[in-house]
Amino acid sequence: MKSSLKFSEMFAISLMLFALFFGAGNMIFPPALGQGAGTDVWIALFGFIVTGVGLPLLGVIVIALKGDINELAGRVHPIFALVFITAIYLCLGVFVSVPRTGTVAYEMSVAPFLPSEVAGQSYPLVIFTLIFFAVTFYLALNPSKLVGRIGKVLTPILLAVIAIIVGKALITPIGEFGAPTEAYSAPLFKGFIDGYLTLDGLAALVFGNVVIHALKEKGITNKNSIAKVTIFAGFIAALGLLLVYLALAYLGASSVSLGMGANGGIILTNVVNHLFGSYGTLLLGIAITAACLTTSVGIVAACGDYFSSLLPKLSYQKVVFIFCVLAFMVANLGLTQLNALALPILIAIYPIGIVLIVLSLVENYVRLPLAMYVGGIVGAFAISFFDGLHNANLQIAALAPILDKIPLYSVGIGWLVPGIIGIGFGYIVSKFQKQEVAVEK
Repeated sequence: MKSSLKFSEMFAISLMLFALFFGAGNMIFPPALGQGAGTDVWIALFGFIVTGVGLPLLGVIVIALKGDINELAGRVHPIFALVFITAIYLCLGVFVSVPRTGTVAYEMSVAPFLPSEVAGQSYPLVIFTLIFFAVTFYLALNPSKLVGRIGKVLTPILLAVIAIIVGKALITPIGEFGAPTEAYSAPLFKGFIDGYLTLDGLAALVFGNVVIHALKEKGITNKNSIAKVTIFAGFIAALGLLLVYLALAYLGASSVSLGMGANGGIILTNVVNHLFGSYGTLLLGIAITAACLTTSVGIVAACGDYFSSLLPKLSYQKVVFIFCVLAFMVANLGLTQLNALALPILIAIYPIGIVLIVLSLVENYVRLPLAMYVGGIVGAFAISFFDGLHNANLQIAALAPILDKIPLYSVGIGWLVPGIIGIGFGYIVSKFQKQEVAVEK
């Protein structure tokens, strides 16, 4: 058994965590934010960094201190833990992350080279994603260290490619920053919501477990040592994400002269094609496709492990097959439509994760009553649920006048004040509960 790791080993763990976070969404959302926010790009990016970098870092720290996502969510209630953790895995495997790997790979590697009359058809995406998820299924049946090694090789290559692209853009600027679009009229809050789409804030609660497991495999069993290395890895991964987002947002903000892209994949492709021509686009597309494939295999394998243990009657192989089929179906909505589908779901459940992470961090210093967790989560979700419906254009007309009066509801974070009120109410309830117990005694 070892009590510590060499710096090189710690950095390797950090790179692994960064590779887990650095999925398809991390490449496409910052360019879209940059182009949409224009001259307000840095304000919007700050909001994006809060939920796309800060929250994942806090999530990793919480898992490092608590040791397990089940223990973290189980603090509220076992049924809540089951539902919440299952929702995270479903978002990763079915609704957001895995389908997005297929659509981003298509947008970056195939779509740019299709004739215009073919690009507008649906069958190229169907054919590509059918092959993509068939390969995912095959590799996920026997996930090996090879996939992880490929990811470790591709991540530095992708970072180098991004650095080259940004360097070229700085030397030969693409154009001036454009005016903010209507969607970014409140850039800080819009960036905050955009950060949800990376899913990293919730995924951190799962990825933290992966790091802990990797450390235990290396012989590190001391709880304090595991926590220190995991937190170190979290900071390095967060720093990497921060630098990448700064670079990609700049590219997007300066690309208005190339035309407004429907999504970040198109924007990034246009930028690379402008700077390096079709060969640069081809090389970037191949690298991103390989990276998306390794991400897809890793997440599908994790979902297979989780659901086959949760539902013993379903074998690992069956779960993997089901997830690949569902991901294929969702992916064929297309990248733009997929993002539109994902955002209402994430707007609804993300605040639960934020409340859970923040309260768990506070509880590392002072014991909090259960009622504060329940109050905060109920208060936040009671509004974020309707926030999600509103984003999906499914709002209930009768409730609209009431919801519109809630602070910050118009900018997508109306859950914040009710969540804080719920925490305060939970604290008051806990005091009465203590008094009742004292009287009974």
